[in-house]
Amino acid sequence: MKTLLTISWRNIWRHPGRSGVLIGAIIAGMWAGILVSAWINGMIEQRVNRVIQEELTHLQIHHPEFLTEREPAMFIEPHEEIFSFLDEDQRVKSYTARTLVDGIVQSPQTASGVTISGIDPQSERETTTFHENLVEGEYLNSNINNPVLIGRKLAERLNVEQGNRLVLSFQDLESDLTSAAFVISGIFYTGMPAFDERKVYVLSEDLSRMVAGEPVYHEIAVMLHDIANSEEVVSELNEAFGTIKAENWIELSPELRLMTGAGESYMFYIMLVIMFALAFGILNTMLMAIFERMHELGMLMAIGMSRVRIFVMIMIESVALTLTGAVAGMLVAHFTVRYFAEYGLDLTVFGGDTMAEWGYDAIVYPIVSMEEYITVTILVIVTAILSAVYPAIKAIRLNPASIVME
Repeated sequence: MKTLLTISWRNIWRHPGRSGVLIGAIIAGMWAGILVSAWINGMIEQRVNRVIQEELTHLQIHHPEFLTEREPAMFIEPHEEIFSFLDEDQRVKSYTARTLVDGIVQSPQTASGVTISGIDPQSERETTTFHENLVEGEYLNSNINNPVLIGRKLAERLNVEQGNRLVLSFQDLESDLTSAAFVISGIFYTGMPAFDERKVYVLSEDLSRMVAGEPVYHEIAVMLHDIANSEEVVSELNEAFGTIKAENWIELSPELRLMTGAGESYMFYIMLVIMFALAFGILNTMLMAIFERMHELGMLMAIGMSRVRIFVMIMIESVALTLTGAVAGMLVAHFTVRYFAEYGLDLTVFGGDTMAEWGYDAIVYPIVSMEEYITVTILVIVTAILSAVYPAIKAIRLNPASIVME
């Protein structure tokens, strides 16, 4: 076997130019494929983390029918018992209760449909990072009577600014229309126009008083110390409280579920396409090597080398040639990914601002897992073996007597 390895390695470099071109193509393909996959992985992870940390959290609790019907009367009745449960659970990092109603916001110029979220500023700060999106004013200043936060996009549409008054109209628990004046305490910007235009924030105590005359909550958002415990905590909450429905972030957001599921397979499919293209280069190189060495191979068989050993030798040449380029390509890609993982890949000049409008960061920090490197290595080996089968079969079908006599 050692002799076959030595012969195979020397055969690769009998034509360094040809082998070098193929290895270079493999390096370029591996580098590009891994970098693109890492960029997609990083973009998806940043998007998921952003949604979870700013609004969604690890799990949420609602009335069983609230998310489909969104009626003000569908509030969480045992909220005090749930608060006690969450306070005692060591897996829970923080939580916040929200009062939610759909309504209309009106300015002197126009009106717009919105979702009104009543929050407690202190617990919301401890649970989410939404307050970091504030670009003007203060975060629901309690010194203002009925303060409200609105998005920059909505402010532009309503033609209002900080300090102006707005009228919010919504239904109370009796389905009667209620309206109240609010003062713009601050303006936020998330980079997602659709969100900034349809969401407004007020104090939970103000909204509860107008909706029910007492504290009512339609949503309890929970952050855990470890996101992996979300499914377990959800199960325990649903068992402990029969009148509520707890769901983790995957159940709450089909978009994020689809993104995370697709992200796991991007590397495989991208590299599969690249390896399919490179397979033709490997096949061509090995066939040329076989035709150039027909006399040599015939002589080896004539002096006693078995066809099995000839077959194995060709396969070793193909795998060694491909792995040389693949390992070099993965090393180049690894250091490239590490660099951009530290400093970020700025896509602003390539339309990153447009991506931000859909909730994706313009600066992406690529990510590649060890499992993905293992997957790529397996793909490379399988591609090399499959590409060498036909040339190896051509080699062992040679007639050594006729070749040597030529």
